[in-house]
Amino acid sequence: MMKKEWYLEYEIQKNRPGLLGDISSLLGMLSINIITINGVDEGRRGLLMLANDDNQIKRLESILHKMDTIKVIKIREPKLRDRLAVRHGRYIQRDADDKKTFRFVRDELGLLVDFMAELFKQEGHKLIGIRGMPRVGKTESLVAASVCASKRWLFVSSTLLKQTIRNQLIKDEYNANNLFILDGIVSTRRANERHWQLVREIMRLPAVKVIEHPDMFVQNSEYTLDDFDYIIELRNHADEVITYDVVDEHSMFSGSDFGDFNF
Repeated sequence: MMKKEWYLEYEIQKNRPGLLGDISSLLGMLSINIITINGVDEGRRGLLMLANDDNQIKRLESILHKMDTIKVIKIREPKLRDRLAVRHGRYIQRDADDKKTFRFVRDELGLLVDFMAELFKQEGHKLIGIRGMPRVGKTESLVAASVCASKRWLFVSSTLLKQTIRNQLIKDEYNANNLFILDGIVSTRRANERHWQLVREIMRLPAVKVIEHPDMFVQNSEYTLDDFDYIIELRNHADEVITYDVVDEHSMFSGSDFGDFNF
């Protein structure tokens, strides 16, 4: 019989020596294996476990609810946020009103890269938007996550090294295993109809697409924010306001002696 993964999170009510040992012993007696354990918040622990059948988890839950030293917060099949919380020791912050929006600050770039890499590994169409002020680390994080996910990344529009606006792909680039990256500001302000035709072709591919500045992208295209599966916000600090009022179009899109990259 295939073992099944479960996630347990509990809050410590009475912290005493040997508490974790007692819970580990209980899991052992129920023949439930611990994969990983870590603190996931102040006063909380998270465990990834392997069980032979659901009855083991039901018995575990029944016993844990009778303990006065802990309070069970979650016991369920693990979600991506659960796995990352155990791995990194803290939960990804999610918007209270919009559950598909996830927030990070620059100090959490490692967690952000890991989160995006897990999304990139998933097969099929996925549209991801990433918001953030200039030079906060958006594009660099995307490239790092692509490497972690063993994906080839393609800049359809970008300002990472130089303004890039592509109007076509070569045959091998029409690959569902590739990661397509677009800059919403570049595409909407500087691109022509040939570029937009390419964008529509890419949108129809069963592949992962990432749009930097998704709000600007939807303002000037037929797409809406409802089309996005995830929205990621990256800030220098938690109180930073993401705004486009400070975008200096001249400095952002100015050329160099070598000219722009326009394929």
